[in-house]
Amino acid sequence: MNLAWKEMKKNKVRFLILGSIVFLVSLLTFIISGLANGLSQDNASLIKNLPNGQFYMNADANETYNLSRIDSSIQEKLLNDQKDAVALSIQMGFLNDKNGKQQSVAFVTSTNSKLFNDVKAGEIILDRSMEDIGIKVGDILTNNQFSGEFIVKGFVDQKKFSHAPVAFISLEDYKEIYRVDEMQFVFIPGGDSSQEFTGLQSFSKQDFLNTIPSYNAEQMSLNMIVWFLVVISGMLFAIFFYMMNVQKIGLYGILKAIGLKTSRLFKMMWTQMIFITVTSLALAIALSQVFTMIAPEEMPFNLTIETTAQLSLVFLLIGFIGATLSGIQIKKVEPLKAIQQGEI
Repeated sequence: MNLAWKEMKKNKVRFLILGSIVFLVSLLTFIISGLANGLSQDNASLIKNLPNGQFYMNADANETYNLSRIDSSIQEKLLNDQKDAVALSIQMGFLNDKNGKQQSVAFVTSTNSKLFNDVKAGEIILDRSMEDIGIKVGDILTNNQFSGEFIVKGFVDQKKFSHAPVAFISLEDYKEIYRVDEMQFVFIPGGDSSQEFTGLQSFSKQDFLNTIPSYNAEQMSLNMIVWFLVVISGMLFAIFFYMMNVQKIGLYGILKAIGLKTSRLFKMMWTQMIFITVTSLALAIALSQVFTMIAPEEMPFNLTIETTAQLSLVFLLIGFIGATLSGIQIKKVEPLKAIQQGEI
């Protein structure tokens, strides 16, 4: 370790450049990952914040929740037989505020369940993002397809669907707006895919999220960018350590000639890799957390500690692999030949 530290002090610029690249790539990865998670929450926090379980749609709906209609007799049997099961419907729509301005929302209604807000006829509970645009408790909102008025009873956090704030309304009001009697799907908390019901198709929570238009394409694109950056960082690790090792062939030859074992040379290289990676990651994590605090409210950014920790572990792993692969040439160094080359 002492040898590794002395070499780093002697070649500060070389290691500073490598550390800067690791810092920039990891910071960019954290930011993109935060945006991916933020967009995911903005697109489907209503579903993502539910407990694990199974969604059931009509088998003829072609995996499209908008087309699904659960037969009333099947729904009643499911709700009676399955503890905590809930039938619900989601439809995109709009509300007129007190100034007559239209606001896009996702209307949600459900049967009695502790998982969803209990709303009476004529009442409405909104995602808190609606509060940010000036709507207050007690305000009167209207909808062109609804004969009555909605009075705002409160706000809830993190309830969005398809990038629109959720508006919880009663079953009676939902039926009047959309002229339907059937619910779109049934959710069974804690259920698993082994439970099958005639005429229904089951979806895990992740499978159901993929039925939301744009969700899968949006997340796939962003995740592909994140992992592309991880691969690039791995290649950079390998290339930079390879270049540094090539430049130090003579030094390694001398160290071997005076009796230093190959294992100690590898330990020196790994010590340098860990120091550079940990320091760069610590700076990138600190800056990304500062960005989390100062990011504009409108920007969907959500970088969790779990995601940060997972990505950091991945960076450490690929750094270790990249440095080790580039260090294979250390084993091939012949002391006499390296000394004769006069490279130090």
